[in-house]
Amino acid sequence: MSEALGVVVEELLDAPLSSLPDDVLLAELSAVFTATQRLTARVVAQVGEAASRGLPARQGAASVRVWLADLLAVSVPTAAGLARLAQALPGQPVVAAGLASGSLSLEQAQKISSLVAGLPSEVGPAGKARAQQVLSDLAVSQRLRPEVLDAHRRAVWEAVSPEVAEERLRRDLERANRSALQRRAFTLTPHGEGEYRLSGILDSAAAAYVRAAVDPISAPGSLLGRRPPHPDTSTSVPGAFGDELSDRLADAWDDAGRDTRTAAARRADALTYLCAQALADGSLPESGGERPQLVVTLSWEQLRTKYGYGILDTGDLLTPETVRRLACDAKIIPAVLGAEGQVLDVGRARRLIDGSLRRALVLRDRGCAWPGCDRPPRWCEGHHVRSWQDGGPTSLDNAVLLCGYHHREIHRGAWEVRINPHDRHPDFIPPKHLDPLQRARRNNIHRRT
Repeated sequence: MSEALGVVVEELLDAPLSSLPDDVLLAELSAVFTATQRLTARVVAQVGEAASRGLPARQGAASVRVWLADLLAVSVPTAAGLARLAQALPGQPVVAAGLASGSLSLEQAQKISSLVAGLPSEVGPAGKARAQQVLSDLAVSQRLRPEVLDAHRRAVWEAVSPEVAEERLRRDLERANRSALQRRAFTLTPHGEGEYRLSGILDSAAAAYVRAAVDPISAPGSLLGRRPPHPDTSTSVPGAFGDELSDRLADAWDDAGRDTRTAAARRADALTYLCAQALADGSLPESGGERPQLVVTLSWEQLRTKYGYGILDTGDLLTPETVRRLACDAKIIPAVLGAEGQVLDVGRARRLIDGSLRRALVLRDRGCAWPGCDRPPRWCEGHHVRSWQDGGPTSLDNAVLLCGYHHREIHRGAWEVRINPHDRHPDFIPPKHLDPLQRARRNNIHRRT
């Protein structure tokens, strides 16, 4: 068998590439990759069989991963990933079948297997079987990259066990928030001649202030613009972060009046304070037609009942307590969402894609809507699907959020963008030389199904 396989591989390697038309080249690339994944399924099965026979131990290896790394001359992390998958797949038949058929890549299979294994025990075998199917279907139907599958973890929990998912999410958020707050740090250390290294840890709320302040002047192609006015010498920060900083400092002092925070924690608080003050005093340049601001998405019911987590425009989650604290002083911008998450109303539309309309676009598209692009909302511009000059209205159903690169690309005219009338989300139609059937494509990186 190995000889026959070698002959096929040799023939493929000897075949010329430079003479292949574009469509044939792409078809061969897809076919060879699919075949490679199917062969990898065989490798994984062989590793599992070898482990079950005790071959690594009989050959003097301390573990399967070390034995495999030495046998195949691969890194220990790579070998460990194959070994984990080999151990898991006998109990995950849907993932095993997907890898064997080539519909799932090795990395997709590893990610799905890990997500299923990490489900709480309360979901039971039936819930884990359901999770395999849900994640595999998502990966195949939407061609999700492995790192994007992580974003669907909460959706899978809700599909297999909504009550367990809500409680698990609440506990995980609270634990992660406590851990990040306790470990917050900002360090500036010398790193060679004339260089300094920045490092540190911020919790989601603090990081949101920093990113909101920094992104407008660090996005590709952005300009610093005018020099900010001389800062106010006041030590108070208007808005929600005044209370936020007070909460952070509440336990900073011991009975003797000494500051108990580490130097790194003090610098982290200082960095967050400065960014929050910059946001509050309005001295930063506009981003996408608006002043930099925090955007937290939650339903009206969650805000009214004071329960449920909020979602930052970065995709990070905030605990209910943090959401309520920010809502106390922050300017609340109403956005009515439908059952499927469609933006139904955000106030009066304007001629320019800014203000309430831009906020609607951010809520709907959550970043550059071009298929495969991961640029965040602050790096994006609003685009009229039907141009203003041609009579196109400035409305949510005639607008799409695009980064600068893809905004220029759509204006070149090869691709077309349409708003789907069923769910009011943008579909992108590739040119015929890329897809003769011109099947609609969507961005599956920002969406949370």
